[in-house]
Amino acid sequence: MDFIRNILVLCRKEFLSILKDPRSRVVLFMPVLIQSLIFGYAATFDLNNVPYALLDQSQSHTSRKLIDHINGTGIFHQAVRLDSLQQMKEVIDQQKALLVIHIPVDFEQKLHSGQMSPIQIILDARNTTTASAAAGYIASITDGLNQQIGEQSSAITIESRVWFNPNVQTRWQIMSAMTATLTMLQILILSALSVAREREQGTFDQLLVTPLNSTQIMFGKGIPPIIIGLVQASIILMVTLFWFKIPMAGSIINLYLGLGIFTIAIVGVGLTISSIAKNMQQAMFYAFVLIMPMILLSGLITPIRNMPEFLQYCTLINPLRFAVDFVHQVYLEGAAISQLGYDLLPLMIMGMITLPIARYYFKNKLI
Repeated sequence: MDFIRNILVLCRKEFLSILKDPRSRVVLFMPVLIQSLIFGYAATFDLNNVPYALLDQSQSHTSRKLIDHINGTGIFHQAVRLDSLQQMKEVIDQQKALLVIHIPVDFEQKLHSGQMSPIQIILDARNTTTASAAAGYIASITDGLNQQIGEQSSAITIESRVWFNPNVQTRWQIMSAMTATLTMLQILILSALSVAREREQGTFDQLLVTPLNSTQIMFGKGIPPIIIGLVQASIILMVTLFWFKIPMAGSIINLYLGLGIFTIAIVGVGLTISSIAKNMQQAMFYAFVLIMPMILLSGLITPIRNMPEFLQYCTLINPLRFAVDFVHQVYLEGAAISQLGYDLLPLMIMGMITLPIARYYFKNKLI
């Protein structure tokens, strides 16, 4: 009985120590709720929202019937209607549509003459899973239409053209995005532990007697994680280029410029965590609470357009969402720096917000 009583007393003490801190109580329950919702909504490979562009040069009854079948699935919706072949590149480059459906002028004439009548599908393979699934849906729709119109099963055929990832290899999408994702993991953890480690080891008080102010300490704590993160990004980049032989279409300077801005924003988040946390355990816990939602809401696993609308708005405060997008644009598309403003500007704003917050906490801790 004494043995059991001692265990119960120890359990009571542990529960009191965990639940006494209000911040610990919040962290115990809120992450579980938030992450379960995010997993349920965001982590899905279901294809439920595919914007496409249409170039219908046939303007025939059969072509309209095909488009009606595509729109009737509830998955595809026509985002843009094109007038010429030259417009297709712009639509895909600017991500206005996931695919372009091109129906040629002689589409219906070939059907009536008993010939195979091909339609062209141009796919944006920057997200290989979605592109492959969309192509499969289109193929099944045309098969169903072939049976309805009573022609031979191969009357309407699909000719696919895949851009940015010709072989539709998932590795191209994932490995390029890993340059930003793994860099974020390293920087967030290192910066989150920087001050928390000092406080836990008892050396944080020594900073109080140094002539360094809060801004100097912030830079001193933030620069090393940035350098380490960029070195790690270089390693990932070399593996992607030379081991997996995934060609890089853009400029290495543009890539590192974007990664530099991204790392500054992440360091601000990590230093804020570090200045709030009382010890290394709390800092690590806060960091890991953020890491999973940031990855799920970055567009790395599933397209952002497939998420519910309220989650799409939530991704706007996620720096990894913009980092993954600009890495894909630079690495796979060869985008110029002038085309990256949509991604780099939010990252700059996040850095301008998180770093002053971290400095504020540093200053209040040091005074």
